[in-house]
Amino acid sequence: MQPGLSTHVFFQHRLHPGLLDALAAAGARTIEVFAARHHFDYTDTLAVRELAAWFRSNDVRAVLHQPIYITDRGRALRGGDPDQWSRHVAPNLDLIAPEKSHRIEAMDEVKRALESAEQVPFAAAVLSLGLNHSPWDEHAIERSITAIEHLKAFASPLGVQLLLENMENEVTTPEHLLYILRAGHFDSVGVCLDLGHLHLAQPVEGAPRDSGVGAAIELLGKRIAHVHIHDNHGPFAPHTDMKDEHLWPGDGNMDWPAVCASLAALPAATPGILEAESDRDEAPESVTRKAEQAFRILAELASAPAAPNM
Repeated sequence: MQPGLSTHVFFQHRLHPGLLDALAAAGARTIEVFAARHHFDYTDTLAVRELAAWFRSNDVRAVLHQPIYITDRGRALRGGDPDQWSRHVAPNLDLIAPEKSHRIEAMDEVKRALESAEQVPFAAAVLSLGLNHSPWDEHAIERSITAIEHLKAFASPLGVQLLLENMENEVTTPEHLLYILRAGHFDSVGVCLDLGHLHLAQPVEGAPRDSGVGAAIELLGKRIAHVHIHDNHGPFAPHTDMKDEHLWPGDGNMDWPAVCASLAALPAATPGILEAESDRDEAPESVTRKAEQAFRILAELASAPAAPNM
């Protein structure tokens, strides 16, 4: 896989060129910019220009991750304060919310973020349909198709491809994402396969060693344009309240040799984007070293002979 990094690793900080330099220094060929106003304020003209200038000066591919929070400078997040962000604030932007006003609000916020592609050369944007535990039903299908149609019409003239991410809900399982893409005839919309979310979706007993990666790749095939890489301790880890932990590979309990063996079925140019978290006080140089080590280990596992089936 082609090495990539998400600015999610610096999510508690305002994004600036020095942090992007740290990601590029690790060998990232793709950088995913997480759209959150406390981190990358896509409504701030100067912040957008600063980001655009960095990408124009560096041979690194740019990808946008949609906002997951609704926030204004003049009002607090639901459950938090935009200027005092905490990783414990739950996402609240829902493109397929039951309430029409919430869907409109979410759509407008994502479009504001996409507008930054007028200056920043974003090649793709990762979309999340629903919140954790959003149910799969006829309403979810209809609202998902409507959201994709609307945002695709907005993103396409900007040269941005939409990528749907599998989340911790019924709507975005690999099977249901494929259903939505086929039902909407979205041939140009891709998938961002999130390995950590896939791991959390596995049954406690009888889960495949590769966390379902092989089955997802077989199902979605060429629609997979990106892969989100991070680790966790599974769906019922007793020692943590944050199930989606966004750990560095190897710090959770995913079977990375098995995962990498399954990932080998993807084209070598597919960006594998590390989407880990770091402590607020961790130095950028430390993140660079951790990312370099992760890239090295993943490359070694990818080139290792496949283990025999048991």
